[in-house]
Amino acid sequence: MQVRTTEKNRMLEWVFRSAKRYADPFNDVEINVTLITPSGVKLQIPAFWAGGNQWYVRFASGEIGKHRFETQCSDSSNQDLHGRTGEFEVVPYTGANPLFQHGLLNIAPDKRHLQHRDGTPFFWLGDTWWMGLCKRLKWPGEFQSLAHDRIEKGYTVIQIVAGLYPDMPEFDERGANEGGFPWEPGYSRINPDYFDRMDIRIEWLVNHGLVPCIVGCWGYFINFMGVEKMKQHWRYLIARYAALPVVWCLAGEATMSYYLSQNREADSRQEKDGWTELAGYVKTLNAFGHPVTIHPTQYGREQIHEPGLLDFDMLQTGHSSHQSFPNTIKSVVHSLNQIPKMPVLVGEVCYEGILEASREEVQRMLFWGSMLSGAAGHTYGANGIWQVNTREKAFGASPHGSSWGNLPWEDACRLPGSAHLGIGKRLLEKYPWWQFEPHPEWVNTAGDPSDAYFRAYAAGIPRKVRMIYFSPFLPLKQVNGIEKDVNYQAILANPSTGEIHEFGAVVADGDGNWKPPQAPVFRDWLLILTV
Repeated sequence: MQVRTTEKNRMLEWVFRSAKRYADPFNDVEINVTLITPSGVKLQIPAFWAGGNQWYVRFASGEIGKHRFETQCSDSSNQDLHGRTGEFEVVPYTGANPLFQHGLLNIAPDKRHLQHRDGTPFFWLGDTWWMGLCKRLKWPGEFQSLAHDRIEKGYTVIQIVAGLYPDMPEFDERGANEGGFPWEPGYSRINPDYFDRMDIRIEWLVNHGLVPCIVGCWGYFINFMGVEKMKQHWRYLIARYAALPVVWCLAGEATMSYYLSQNREADSRQEKDGWTELAGYVKTLNAFGHPVTIHPTQYGREQIHEPGLLDFDMLQTGHSSHQSFPNTIKSVVHSLNQIPKMPVLVGEVCYEGILEASREEVQRMLFWGSMLSGAAGHTYGANGIWQVNTREKAFGASPHGSSWGNLPWEDACRLPGSAHLGIGKRLLEKYPWWQFEPHPEWVNTAGDPSDAYFRAYAAGIPRKVRMIYFSPFLPLKQVNGIEKDVNYQAILANPSTGEIHEFGAVVADGDGNWKPPQAPVFRDWLLILTV
């Protein structure tokens, strides 16, 4: 028996070839594999058709030692595919990639943030590449160039759709990659050539420390394809990518009907029913326990009938620049107070430059307002990247007849907001950010109290650290409740550059209130108090 070796948390692939020929192998044959870990845990893992007469299974494990497996084929008479056994040895990982060092992602016990399997907190700073697998973002040069830019800025997650895209009709040429479309016409069968190209890109992201948040499709495809075909689609995605450190996002704008639909309410109801069924189905196949979410029209938990099937809540909160700020904060706070409790983060808001608005100051305000209100992370987006405009040719019109903008992705990736959010992440990572709790009572605003959202935002750990974001639009009058026996030192950080200004010791009045010195420039700032 062949015994192969792989490092802890690294993917290992096994191939099975059938001498028996099938007229329609994708639809005629289904293979599952039972994996037995050294501790005796049994995992059921789907295999996938790779084209021709080949099926692959992909493994990964966080356990050191010998693993065993056995195949089960729907055609039990095929001895090439059924009852095949094998072994592989998992040895310690020796590299520096945090995704392999610390293991796959899951939900922290506090239900407030994500973490690696070894308990290391995971900071979700996502970027939005909805159409990043199409051939308009050329491989390898352009895809890698964009990824390197995000890595340098500190991003950790790439949101990317598995080929069934928004803002275009079915089988629109703009959605193809070098291997064609994900499915054959009529959704008769998967096209493995498409996914071979997808493999290269997804594995490259992982090998460079970026977590792919794989969005199965845009939500209305469940009505185009039907629930059973969508189950085949999701089974295939899980079989190909579950051995990698990924996040599953069931669908984008899951209950939004197709743009030209004449039966929007009925379509939306059908989508909600369908995605509820799919959420349960994905859970049964999710042997490696990757976090599952859904991209919504507003709240992910409202896109399905059983929100407990989701592991964290993803929000979409608007594209109206400053006007979307109140809804963003309201949505974060509202979701955090719902049952079942789960981490919450914004998955889409105010792409930088969309509608010729939502510039860098809005990006900072949304990031800091969300993070200091209890979000588990934040997702950025740049208009021009999500739809992959090229310099030679813009994406063009959506089915509703208008374009969202023509800025080429090469220019969009240099919009300053993306760097400012990376700076924000680095500022937070200097402290135990995952232990922060919102503390609105720590600040006394100078604005109209009836305007509940345009105020300073505060979070931290009592008696250890306070972090306060404010600006002329989110005013700060004083800091409240300074503990009498705690000696804080204050600094002022520029959230655009990370530059620090020392404010020195915090001296509160008899009521524990402290009025900070005047900031050197009228703009947004981060006030940090530490012991």
